[in-house]
Order: sequence, then C-alpha cells, then structure tokens
Amino acid sequence: MEQLGSTLSIVEGKRKSSDASAPQPHLFLVVECSRPRLSLPARFSLAAVDEVVLGRGSARAHQRDRENGTRRLAIKIPDPWMSGKHAVMTKVLGRWVLEDAGSKNGTVVNGEAQRRAFLGDGDVLELGHTFFIYREALMTPADEPADVDAAQLVPHAPGLATLVPELGQTFRRLEQVAKADLSVVLSGESGTGKEVLARAVHGISGRSGAFVAVNCGALPDELVESELFGSRKGAYSGATEDRPGLVRSADRGTLLLDEIGDLPLSSQAAFLRVLQEREVVPVGATRPVPIDIRLIAATHRDLEALIVKGKFREDLFARISGVKVTLPPLRERREDLGLLIATLLARTGTAPDDVSFDVEAARVLFRYRWPRNIRELEKALAGAVVLANGAPISAKHLLDAGVDPTRVWDDGETVDRDLDEDVGPIDERNLTDDDRRLRDELTRLLGEHKGNISQIARVKGKARMQIQRWCKRFRLDPESFRK
Repeated sequence: MEQLGSTLSIVEGKRKSSDASAPQPHLFLVVECSRPRLSLPARFSLAAVDEVVLGRGSARAHQRDRENGTRRLAIKIPDPWMSGKHAVMTKVLGRWVLEDAGSKNGTVVNGEAQRRAFLGDGDVLELGHTFFIYREALMTPADEPADVDAAQLVPHAPGLATLVPELGQTFRRLEQVAKADLSVVLSGESGTGKEVLARAVHGISGRSGAFVAVNCGALPDELVESELFGSRKGAYSGATEDRPGLVRSADRGTLLLDEIGDLPLSSQAAFLRVLQEREVVPVGATRPVPIDIRLIAATHRDLEALIVKGKFREDLFARISGVKVTLPPLRERREDLGLLIATLLARTGTAPDDVSFDVEAARVLFRYRWPRNIRELEKALAGAVVLANGAPISAKHLLDAGVDPTRVWDDGETVDRDLDEDVGPIDERNLTDDDRRLRDELTRLLGEHKGNISQIARVKGKARMQIQRWCKRFRLDPESFRK
C-alpha cells in the first residue's frame, strides 16, 4: 500500500512549539468502505492550511503546497465513488466551510446531502464511500508531524495505537511507567479495553511471571480469600489439596484485579495487608508466603464515590493509585473507528481484501452509540462478516448482528423508538423542575453551539436523535440559533 505522504512536495516536518500553543483544527480520514483493512486512517492538521482539496486519485496520497499565497492541502483517495475533485474546504471568517465541487455522487455531512456547509466539531463527512471526521480544536504535541498516518504508528504493545492526540499521550505515559513497579488504576466503561491495556503494560514491563486476570465481581463472597490467597488442604469443606491462589500465581508477574470496586470490604482489608507486607497467608496456613507482583486494578465504577459511601477503603485506594488512567468510551473516540475496525477484522481470519462495507453500513457504524464499546464492535463485526459471506457488509448484516442505531441510549438504559414518531410538546403547566432545567440547559447549548445538534449531542453524551426529540418537545428550533 502506498504510504500516506509519499507524494509530498513540501515537507512540513515537525511543527514549531508555537504551533501547538493553542488547540487547532484537524481532519481525520477514518475509513474507506471498499478496503477497511488495507486503508488505515490518518490525521491532518489544518493549522497551517487555508484550503483543503479532496478528490479521487490512483493511490492514497496527500500533498501540501502554496500557490498565490494560499496554503493548500490536497488529499487523494482511490475511491471510485469520488470525483477527481470532489469537495473543497476553505476558511471563512475563522470557520471551516465544506463545499461540494460539482461531484457526481454529492457530499454528505452527518448523513445529510450538502452543497455547502459550515463545519462543527465532530461532524462526519462522507465523500463517495470514504468517511472523514472534522475536529475543531485539538491539542497535539509540538514534536509530532502535521500529518500522521496510522500505518506509521509503531506501538510498544498491542492496543496502544491511536490517532486521538490526548489518548496517545495517555498511552505514552503508560509505556513510560510500565517498567516501574508502580500500581496502575484503569477506569472506564465496560468494554473500553482495560484488560488489553493491562496486558500491554505487562508485556512492556519485562516481568518474567504470568499475567493473571481476576474478575472480582465473579468471585463468590465466601471464597474470595481462598481464591485470591490460596488455601491449605483441609482448611474448609471441599479443600482437598493445597492451592496457591491467584495472587501467588502472578508471582514475578502482573495481577489484574478487574472490577476491584466489587471486592468485599473484608477482602479489601486482607488485600491491603498483602500489598503492604508483600506476602500472603493462605487460608488455613500459619506462615506467610513472600510474593513479588505488579498490581493493576480496573473498574467502571467511581472508587472515590464508593469511598464516600463507605464501600471502598480509602487506605487501599491510596495504596493502588500509583498511576490513574481513564479510557474514553468508543463514542468519544470515533476518530479511531477505522483503526479499531481494521484491527478487529484481522482477528476474523478473513483475507484483507475480502471485507468491505456498503455506504449504509458505514453510516450505521458512525451513528451507533456503541454502549458496550469496543467489545460490542468486535462481536458485531465478527457476526456481520459471517452473515455477509464474502459480499459487502450491509446495514442489514449489522442489524442482524445486534447493531441498531434507532435505539436511544439514556444513561445506560435503552428505549426503542421509531425515529419518526410524533413526540408532542409539553404544556408549560405540566413541566417539572427537571424539565425546566433541561430546557434551559438545552437553550443555552443551542446558543453556544449555534444550533449544531451534533456538538450538543457530544457535550451531553447523548445520541443526536435524543437532542432532536428534546428540541421538538420544548419547541426549540435549532435553525433559529444558527443566525
């Protein structure tokens, strides 16, 4: 595959430190539907650009040049559904505008055909069968090049590749501390890849022992200590032999305590002693056994909130909190969607050129909220590949695999609704205090973001259709805020 940037006429190289002094706009090339495994995504800085020309080329390439004082970035994609010069992005009064250049198949922004549109943060651009995401203001390290191709990323361990600048800095910090004995706390929603990161840290650490993952929520309360610390034969009914326990199994290696917030308080106290003394006392034994472990804790719960409620020990929290990392949900790192799709499709065992998406399927992938995150994406792709049986993956294949973008996810609860149902406005007299607070907040956000539903959805962590329902319910017209 031709690497991105192979036709550069002006090499921007690494930016000056002043270029990174403030957040800058970026364009992400996320996925090419016809070759999602062969075309890894890319990130382009728009900080030193006045115009972006997007169109079809014989191979993936980009070029930066200057003509008559205009700094131009040209991006070529081998997408037969794109025109030679498909669309142009220009800066107008400090904002980026996308304009269709008379293309045969048109230009789409957030699922709607557009001849000309001001871009807002997080907008999804569809040119032919290629999808981009525009980000309005991202901080990137000063020592990174202006353009980054995911194919050039060389992570120290699987799972540490990303085009999201902030997440990339988090991964680099993990790489730095991996060889130390510092404990690590990984937090984030279920399915965001906490165990993958824990295994990456173990792999980089060079520790000679095993990586042992323990799901604290799956341990029976009456057997927690024997499962963790081991037991002597005859220590309790059913103990027919000496057992080392999971902690000792990780000796000289790494112990992952997954969902540590589910550990009973009594076991938290026992585990605190293990960490302090670096030894365990098996159930039924009288002598401690020395251990050497690297501890990584993972949780989707707020441990500090559990401390306030008396459900988690503050001294244990202090002991395990060497480095704290929070992983974003998949819906907040859509820039990495193409990178994750390529990685997960590789696990299905299909040939790289045997998998493709039709454009409707790609729209579904971008619209869906992925409430169960990367784990759900992996299962959906595996199911869709089987159902497609060599044909392009369609929206129906994804729907049959459990991906339904018409579902509205509200704080973890699912409500299935017809997108076209009539949600009538509420009588002012029937509004609750919560309704009024929501309406006031929505009005404020509409003003701040000039009626951009996509931006408000990201701020609120909701689906676009939910914001649209609220606007209809409270008789708020987004168009009136765009003037």
